[in-house]
Amino acid sequence: MGLDDLLIHRRWWTYAPRTATWIEHATHGFNPFEGTAWVVFAGLVLARFVRRGRSRVEVVYALAFFTFGLTDFREAYALDSWLIGIKALNLVALFGLRAHVIRRCHPEGRLY
Repeated sequence: MGLDDLLIHRRWWTYAPRTATWIEHATHGFNPFEGTAWVVFAGLVLARFVRRGRSRVEVVYALAFFTFGLTDFREAYALDSWLIGIKALNLVALFGLRAHVIRRCHPEGRLY
Protein backbone atom coordinates (compact mmCIF):
# COMPACT_ATOMS: atom_id res chain seq x y z
CA MET A 1 0.00 0.00 0.00
CA GLY A 2 2.29 2.72 -1.26
CA LEU A 3 1.79 6.08 -2.85
CA ASP A 4 1.54 4.51 -6.32
CA ASP A 5 -1.39 2.42 -5.09
CA LEU A 6 -3.18 5.53 -3.85
CA LEU A 7 -2.46 7.65 -6.93
CA ILE A 8 -2.70 5.08 -9.73
CA HIS A 9 -3.89 1.59 -8.87
CA ARG A 10 -6.60 2.00 -6.24
CA ARG A 11 -10.15 1.20 -7.25
CA TRP A 12 -12.46 3.32 -5.13
CA TRP A 13 -15.75 2.01 -6.41
CA THR A 14 -17.14 -0.69 -8.68
CA TYR A 15 -20.74 -0.93 -9.75
CA ALA A 16 -22.22 -4.22 -8.59
CA PRO A 17 -25.93 -4.21 -9.48
CA ARG A 18 -26.98 -6.94 -7.04
CA THR A 19 -25.46 -5.26 -3.97
CA ALA A 20 -25.58 -1.60 -5.01
CA THR A 21 -27.16 1.02 -2.79
CA TRP A 22 -29.61 3.53 -4.21
CA ILE A 23 -26.84 6.13 -4.55
CA GLU A 24 -24.68 3.66 -6.49
CA HIS A 25 -27.58 2.95 -8.84
CA ALA A 26 -28.10 6.69 -9.25
CA THR A 27 -24.39 7.25 -9.94
CA HIS A 28 -24.37 4.40 -12.43
CA GLY A 29 -27.41 5.85 -14.19
CA PHE A 30 -26.31 9.48 -14.15
CA ASN A 31 -22.79 9.01 -15.52
CA PRO A 32 -23.81 7.87 -19.03
CA PHE A 33 -26.22 10.81 -19.19
CA GLU A 34 -23.43 13.19 -18.15
CA GLY A 35 -20.99 11.58 -20.58
CA THR A 36 -23.49 12.06 -23.39
CA ALA A 37 -23.85 15.74 -22.48
CA TRP A 38 -20.06 16.24 -22.69
CA VAL A 39 -19.95 14.49 -26.07
CA VAL A 40 -22.77 16.75 -27.30
CA PHE A 41 -20.75 19.79 -26.13
CA ALA A 42 -17.81 18.43 -28.11
CA GLY A 43 -20.02 18.21 -31.18
CA LEU A 44 -21.29 21.76 -30.71
CA VAL A 45 -17.76 23.14 -30.39
CA LEU A 46 -16.66 21.17 -33.45
CA ALA A 47 -19.70 22.43 -35.41
CA ARG A 48 -18.82 26.00 -34.44
CA PHE A 49 -15.29 25.42 -35.71
CA VAL A 50 -16.60 24.04 -39.00
CA ARG A 51 -18.94 27.04 -39.43
CA ARG A 52 -16.50 29.78 -38.42
CA GLY A 53 -13.08 28.14 -38.42
CA ARG A 54 -11.46 30.82 -36.29
CA SER A 55 -8.83 28.68 -34.60
CA ARG A 56 -7.68 25.07 -34.63
CA VAL A 57 -7.57 25.31 -30.85
CA GLU A 58 -11.33 24.79 -31.01
CA VAL A 59 -10.66 21.28 -32.32
CA VAL A 60 -8.51 20.56 -29.25
CA TYR A 61 -11.25 22.12 -27.11
CA ALA A 62 -13.81 19.76 -28.68
CA LEU A 63 -11.47 16.81 -28.13
CA ALA A 64 -11.14 17.76 -24.44
CA PHE A 65 -14.93 17.75 -24.09
CA PHE A 66 -15.10 14.40 -25.88
CA THR A 67 -12.46 12.73 -23.70
CA PHE A 68 -14.08 14.12 -20.55
CA GLY A 69 -17.33 12.49 -21.69
CA LEU A 70 -15.56 9.18 -22.23
CA THR A 71 -14.31 9.23 -18.65
CA ASP A 72 -17.91 9.46 -17.44
CA PHE A 73 -18.84 6.32 -19.35
CA ARG A 74 -16.00 4.50 -17.56
CA GLU A 75 -16.97 6.05 -14.22
CA ALA A 76 -20.45 4.49 -14.54
CA TYR A 77 -18.85 1.10 -13.84
CA ALA A 78 -15.71 1.83 -11.80
CA LEU A 79 -13.86 4.72 -10.23
CA ASP A 80 -10.09 4.32 -10.12
CA SER A 81 -7.36 6.69 -8.98
CA TRP A 82 -5.96 6.95 -12.50
CA LEU A 83 -9.41 7.94 -13.77
CA ILE A 84 -9.72 10.68 -11.16
CA GLY A 85 -6.29 11.97 -12.22
CA ILE A 86 -7.23 11.98 -15.90
CA LYS A 87 -10.52 13.74 -15.13
CA ALA A 88 -8.71 16.39 -13.10
CA LEU A 89 -6.15 17.05 -15.85
CA ASN A 90 -8.90 17.13 -18.44
CA LEU A 91 -10.91 19.60 -16.37
CA VAL A 92 -7.91 21.91 -16.01
CA ALA A 93 -7.40 21.67 -19.79
CA LEU A 94 -11.07 22.49 -20.41
CA PHE A 95 -10.92 25.63 -18.26
CA GLY A 96 -7.67 26.76 -19.88
CA LEU A 97 -8.91 26.07 -23.40
CA ARG A 98 -12.20 27.83 -22.70
CA ALA A 99 -10.39 30.94 -21.53
CA HIS A 100 -8.12 30.85 -24.58
CA VAL A 101 -10.89 30.22 -27.12
CA ILE A 102 -13.16 32.94 -25.75
CA ARG A 103 -10.37 35.49 -25.34
CA ARG A 104 -8.87 34.87 -28.78
CA CYS A 105 -11.73 33.68 -30.98
CA HIS A 106 -14.85 35.14 -29.41
CA PRO A 107 -13.84 38.36 -27.59
CA GLU A 108 -17.45 39.51 -27.62
CA GLY A 109 -18.31 36.51 -25.42
CA ARG A 110 -17.87 36.15 -21.71
CA LEU A 111 -15.60 33.74 -19.88
CA TYR A 112 -18.42 32.38 -17.69
